Amino acid sequence: MEISAILTNKMDYNNEFQAAKRAGKALAFLDNNTINKVLLAIGDSVLAQTSLLLSENQKDLDRMDPSDPKYDRLKLTAGRIESIVSDLKNVAALPSPVGRILMETTRPNGMKITKISVPFGLIGIIYEARPNVSLDVFSLCFKSGNACMLKGGSDAGYSNRAIVKIIRDVLEAHQIPVACCTLLPTGREATTALLHAEGMVDLIIPRGSQSLIRFVRENAKIPVIETGAGICHTYFDIVGNKEIGREIINNAKTRRVSVCNALDCLIIHEERLDDLPFLCEKLAESRVIIYADEQAFAALSGFYPGDLLQPATEESFGTEFLDYKMSIQTVANPEEALEHIARYSSKHSECIISENPATVAWFQRTVDAACIYENVSTAFTDGAQFGLGAEIGISTQKLHARGPMALEELTTYKWIINGSGQIRK
Repeated sequence: MEISAILTNKMDYNNEFQAAKRAGKALAFLDNNTINKVLLAIGDSVLAQTSLLLSENQKDLDRMDPSDPKYDRLKLTAGRIESIVSDLKNVAALPSPVGRILMETTRPNGMKITKISVPFGLIGIIYEARPNVSLDVFSLCFKSGNACMLKGGSDAGYSNRAIVKIIRDVLEAHQIPVACCTLLPTGREATTALLHAEGMVDLIIPRGSQSLIRFVRENAKIPVIETGAGICHTYFDIVGNKEIGREIINNAKTRRVSVCNALDCLIIHEERLDDLPFLCEKLAESRVIIYADEQAFAALSGFYPGDLLQPATEESFGTEFLDYKMSIQTVANPEEALEHIARYSSKHSECIISENPATVAWFQRTVDAACIYENVSTAFTDGAQFGLGAEIGISTQKLHARGPMALEELTTYKWIINGSGQIRK
């Protein structure tokens, strides 16, 4: 079958939204075994069509400058496809998040009140050059009983269309309404229609740059859960272990620079500046450009490659680099480290490297972020790494969801009241 999500006018958008809404209601009648069977079948089909997906992905890559930070996010490989399918199968193996009893009580008058988890209904996802999001989002939405309206960026147009076609072919083979996974066109008109789909779309989740998230927040007429940018810091304390620190800093910065959990700023206690060349030694192997404040610059001069060492400016801090770049800030005490984080953090992931339990406890209690690490790389901020199967994004807000959003976060709840004729006086 062909993907029917190439729409031409506002009436078409409304028809698609209504079809997706109906499909979402139909999902309520699917049992968990059927849902899992479909997810596994999609995973098998994706693996079987790896060559096709790589071919379509290459068409997208050919249109992008390899030096663009989005290039790595856009790129699919056989290994990455296997990893995506592994996450999908992990989602299938998890218990259903729907119908869970969250609270149950019987009132003095005999009235029984039960709070149970239910799907949102129809969820719209707006994302940029991340074709893996198409599969991640669908698997999580489908498992949690939600239909999904996908609005990918033009950068990943070929990749997303190929992925959604595989999904819809499997859905059709299992006689499940294909509208529960709909891919909208890549143009701005589709974005506007989605953001204004009051009464049809229940929730919008944007994934991408700060500018995209800001645009969605300012223009949506339906509820939004923000998956914010990841401006991540690591504070190396006066009693930090330098061997542990070097490995964490290198991993957090260079494992994959284009993702939101990558390290952007190293904060170091001034009494550990002599260890800075050791801490940054591995970064030079990956050609990481360092923007260092005055004290850190002096400590690294002569030890770190001169062509990769630059003085920091105000723009060096509070920046999500998504590249082989990192800033360094020197502080006199943990309080100054916290002040720097509070000023520049996006409330995504923050780390402390320290052997002082009291300082660690204070840091974890004080820092305002979704994920706070002690002697662990921020690269672990990921739904699969948290045992959630996959993720729909990292929420940096505080209402409803915070941190990696997975199955549980894609449900809301309702109250069921059972009685035997009680009336209120």
